[in-house]
Order: sequence, then C-alpha cells, then structure tokens
Amino acid sequence: MHFRQWKRREFITLLGGLAAWPLAARAQQLAMPLIGVLTPASADVYADRLRAFRQGLKDTGFAEGENVAMVYRWAENETGRLPAAVDELVRRRVGVIVTGGGAPPALAAKAATTTIPIVFISAEDPVGLGLVESLPRPGANLTGINFLTGELTAKRLALLRELVPAAARLAVLVNPANADAQSTLRDMEPAARALGLQVQIFNASTSPEIDAAFAGMQRQRPDALFVGIDTFFGSRRVSLAQLAARQAIPATYSRREFAEVGGLMSYGANINDVWRQAGTYTGRILKGARPTDLPVVQSTKFELVINHHTARMLGLTVPPTLLATADEVIE
Repeated sequence: MHFRQWKRREFITLLGGLAAWPLAARAQQLAMPLIGVLTPASADVYADRLRAFRQGLKDTGFAEGENVAMVYRWAENETGRLPAAVDELVRRRVGVIVTGGGAPPALAAKAATTTIPIVFISAEDPVGLGLVESLPRPGANLTGINFLTGELTAKRLALLRELVPAAARLAVLVNPANADAQSTLRDMEPAARALGLQVQIFNASTSPEIDAAFAGMQRQRPDALFVGIDTFFGSRRVSLAQLAARQAIPATYSRREFAEVGGLMSYGANINDVWRQAGTYTGRILKGARPTDLPVVQSTKFELVINHHTARMLGLTVPPTLLATADEVIE
C-alpha cells in the first residue's frame, strides 16, 4: 500500500475515533442510574445528611458523578409542592426515589408510582402510615428506615426532667400539618402524667405561628419546652433556640443540630447514620435487590447532646451523671 494512502486511511480512522468519544461518553452518561431525592425542606437542612447518604452509596460501590447521578427536589417547607415534585421525578425515570422528612414525601411518592423503588426515611410507624405491609416484609415497592422518634418521647422527657427537676408545667410545640405530631402527642400524655407534668400544647406550621406560640408561652410561663420532631422546625432551628433563650425556657429537641445552634439539649436517632443506611439500601436496590426483600430498618444508634454553655446561661447545673451519659457536651 502506498504510504500516503495508508496515512490518509489512518487519519480517517483516527477522526472517526475522536468523533465517537463524545458519543460514547454521552451514552455512558445516559446509562448511568439516576436517584431522585425528595424532601419537604430546603437544601441547607440536608447538607450533612446527604454527605452521609453518599457514604452509604459509596459503601455499595456507587459514587455520584462517576457511576450514579442524583436529582434533588426540595419543597421549601411547602408540602403542597410534593406531588408535582415527585411526578417530575417519575417523568425523569429515576431508578430509585429517596424521601426524607417524614410522612408527607413518602406518601406522595407512594401515590405517584407502584413500580419505581422507594426508600423512605420516617419517624412515624410506616405500617401505621400505610407505607408498608410489615417491617420484615414491606411488600410492593417501598422500604426504608424508621428512626423511632415517637417512641423516644418518654426518654426525652425523663432527660429534660433530670436537667430541670423542678419543672411542673411543660409547653409542647408541634406542627399540626405533620402526621408525626399526632404520634408525639399520643406518646406525650402517659409520659408527662408519669412525671407529674402539666402539659400545654402550642401549634405552629409557619414562622408567624412560631412567634405567636412563643408569645403565648411568655404569657403562660412554662417551666420547660418540648419541641416535636418536624422538618419545618429543623429549618427554623436558630430562631427556635433564640426564642427559647430569650424567654429563658429550658428546651429539649430531637436533633443534634438544635443543640449545635444554641438549643439546650437534644436526644434522638443519629440522623446522619439514618441517611447512611438509606444510602446503603439505595445502592443495594440499584444492584438489583427488590424493596419487598429488604426489611424496614429500625435505628439503634441514638445520641444525647447537651449545650453546656446554654445550660449555664439558663442558670442550670447539669448533673454529673447526665454529663457522663451525654454523647457530646458543647462548651
């Protein structure tokens, strides 16, 4: 073969290969599984949790941007946006839908699809919510993580009473728009009665209603405050901690991020570990596992966080036994 002819043929082959590379890369990108994440809150609330979720994915061999892609839908504390958001995820043909923030997003996802696997994260009983048939055999296309916050109400009250032994009147702040609120109030009654606490309920589902609730507390002067679990409350954690401090009300919360911004104390599931577990389940489903064969996981890792600085500001002496029990003491 003539040298020039050979070089020309080689050059054409090289050009063909170069042209094929972007097409091959795009084909690989299109073939990459897609995870849809749906929550009722805003992105800032979930930064640490999503890092933990990605770690769970990594433990099963998946890395965002390498062999899996993720699309996020935030309802920005407006649960009415959830159905449209999950419908968009369905249209995007995601391989798995992951829901955080309790019952509303999980129920919205369940109503939107019977075929796409759903991994939910919920504090409420998933059987009672109708998400799954049973914990060991979820059935259908849903499974997930249940972190038992409702069942921890009595424990949170006991820890608060240990820190504020003279407390007799307890304010309880819940979001009536959240299904978890009913569970909290149901568990609250016997727990408070056992400790001899008088309970007054305050409802809030918007920022003005939070302000109104604390105005009511200022008039009633409760001895302590129990803040129910709620994603909206999580997004307003700084305001809640500041309002409680302004009125000198010792308060207990369900998440460590409240104590990190000045809240007195928190006790509940390690939420980052919950999201890591959700990431592991999502990875297993991407590898072919069926949700119905993955039992609902119940959290076993709980943490007590005490903000010692806030305690001193409130004039409280933290008992040595409580300090020794705490997983973290913030100075």
